[in-house]
Amino acid sequence: MVKGGLTTRGPRNLLRQIREAMAGGGPAQQRLDKVVRTIAQSMVAEVCSIYLRRASGELELFATQGLNPEAVHNTRLRPGEGLVGEVARLAAPISLSDAPNHPSFSYRPETGEDPFHAFLGAPLLRGGRAIGVLVVQNRVARRYDEDEVEDIQTIAMVLAETVASGELLGQDELRDVEVAPHRPERLKGQKFADGLAYGAVVQHEAPLPPERLLADDTALEERRLAESLTALKASIDQMLEGGQTKLGGTSYEVLETYRMFADDRGWNRSLEEAVRSGLTAEAAVDRVRNEHRARFAKARDPYIRERLHDFEDLANRLLRVLAGDDPTHRNLPDGFILVARNLGPADLLEYPRDKLRGLLLEEGSSASHAAIVARALQIPCVGRLQGLRDRLSEGDLVIVDGETGEAYLRPRPDMLAAVQSRMAMREQRRAEFDLLRDTPAVTRDGTRITLLTNAGLAVDLENLDMTGAEGIGLFRTEFQFMVSDELPKLNTQTALYRLVMDAARDRPVTFRTLDIGGDKVLPYLDNEREENPALGRRAIRLGLDRPALLRMQLRALLAAAAGRELRVMFPMIATVDEFRAARELVERECDWAQRRGRTLPSRLRVGAMVECPSLLWHLDALLPLTDFVSIGTNDLLQYMFAADRTNPLVSDRYDPLSVPALRALAEIQQKCADTATPVSVCGELAGRPLEAFALIALGYTSLSAPAGGVGPVKRMILSADIPQARRGLEGLMKSSAGSVRNEIEALARKLNLAV
Repeated sequence: MVKGGLTTRGPRNLLRQIREAMAGGGPAQQRLDKVVRTIAQSMVAEVCSIYLRRASGELELFATQGLNPEAVHNTRLRPGEGLVGEVARLAAPISLSDAPNHPSFSYRPETGEDPFHAFLGAPLLRGGRAIGVLVVQNRVARRYDEDEVEDIQTIAMVLAETVASGELLGQDELRDVEVAPHRPERLKGQKFADGLAYGAVVQHEAPLPPERLLADDTALEERRLAESLTALKASIDQMLEGGQTKLGGTSYEVLETYRMFADDRGWNRSLEEAVRSGLTAEAAVDRVRNEHRARFAKARDPYIRERLHDFEDLANRLLRVLAGDDPTHRNLPDGFILVARNLGPADLLEYPRDKLRGLLLEEGSSASHAAIVARALQIPCVGRLQGLRDRLSEGDLVIVDGETGEAYLRPRPDMLAAVQSRMAMREQRRAEFDLLRDTPAVTRDGTRITLLTNAGLAVDLENLDMTGAEGIGLFRTEFQFMVSDELPKLNTQTALYRLVMDAARDRPVTFRTLDIGGDKVLPYLDNEREENPALGRRAIRLGLDRPALLRMQLRALLAAAAGRELRVMFPMIATVDEFRAARELVERECDWAQRRGRTLPSRLRVGAMVECPSLLWHLDALLPLTDFVSIGTNDLLQYMFAADRTNPLVSDRYDPLSVPALRALAEIQQKCADTATPVSVCGELAGRPLEAFALIALGYTSLSAPAGGVGPVKRMILSADIPQARRGLEGLMKSSAGSVRNEIEALARKLNLAV
């Protein structure tokens, strides 16, 4: 049957012929010429042309059937020029019955395309980016129907992957084509976790290999797709109903959006049509994902562009269902760099720690839980790298510079050598920190500083001995919940807490009760949608509203600490009444254990985190009720400055070394000193030498830092003279400037501090 398009419905036969042409021998140009001849013949088109994007952005005619052959490699269109440029700019197909009269038509006499009126062009999309254009043309003025548009998009998708993989064109032909970038590049982002690393790229969403694009059995692929879609929808329904899930940290609202998109008729129809056209189920998902990337990425409305992420995540989950296992199970090279749009802590922990060297993210924030886990594991991490995944191919060499917040893609040998030299210096510095491991943290004037570390994972326990920290000042208990498929049972929680205390031996451990809610929603818990979850029912509020959840955790802590000292603190205390209610639950659990003859802790100390500004004006009522307090500077400062620390648009709107922040910290320290209440700082500030210098100058003598910060902060402490530091800081706190960071840096240099 001839419809003015394919000689048989669907491009399956054509795709097979293209595959044969690609696999054939001979020079690359001959194979490319055969491909365009095959497409022209099958689509009953008088012209078929392939344009590829050069590194300059120009679109070069690489092969044609029907136009002047001398125009091949001689005709180049500037970005956006002509109908071909318009297809690439829109990253969407264009079908016209009278192309020469279209405003975007560009006449190139060397091509000899004057007689051709009908025009159908489709972009070769890779990573949502047009790397070329496939065009068919006919003399007669006619409009190509929907089936033909669908067919040419399928063919363009196959061509895009095969061209990019080097299967159709060799590396010599691709050298100056912007298909798979090969030139050295430097991207500026934000540092999420300190350190330096280099290695081969591993994409979190593995690219689809060309050999898995074309279906051998279309009916089988249709069944696979239908079964996987059913399984995907069932898993999302289970999440919405509070069942088991692997999506730790995903909010209920996003799950609802997933379900809506999973039922979207347009999305489902696009997948089904792509499979019927001759693609495998995986290739169909990849093609539809590419089309959505191209369409949504050009939207001006930020909300609409955010919906791209929902489609991306949904497509990735569908690919996992089709694969039948986790993509992280694939063979991974030693010393690899993981590249992703974003990651949850559970995703990151699935990768083998002995092979993972660094992490690069397109999005995220330094306060995200992937970043916190990366710091805990001392994995260098840089985020907010726009366009990262489009610029990289699997296996590319990259450098992660967590010191400057930069990524170097395909670095030159001299750049790699420079980074290796810096890494050697870091190792030397680390060796110096190792020598200080058993040295007490005492300032030059004789002030003893207690230096603790933060933890939240079993792997963090190794850092206690490695860093020489005097204990764990903050153990984040929520990580166990976030990486679990279901609510951890009582014995599972008890086992972890006992493991932590065993590893600490006689060193103190402060357990923070569950700090979930906000950006740490557990999908297996029934959570109501909140307009502003950061200021909603989270942390202690959730624990008090669901006392069974908090009591089970307290019961596990008491059981784990039997006969030993137990330190428990409650997060996000905003009122004195909240602390009273939380402490009452501890007493009730102690009574419950005692009535059953259980062994209680030898000593029980209950504290509060000061991270809500409301407590600044009620410390006189709170402190007498507590055994200790700990300052969570991350939350305290974001609430003080009304700037979400996880939002990159506003997270840099304040400086912790500003007068308001320093005055608030000074006030807390003074009130604790007046009441003889032990106080420590466990926020990120405690792990940065300059900020830690300001804290000890304010009078703080207990700091809990990330593992990587213990050595640098101890070295600073050993070089500090607190009376001198206090005199210098007192003057700066009278300043009317927003930030006094530069002045504190100057003071540190004047005092010869090792910061």
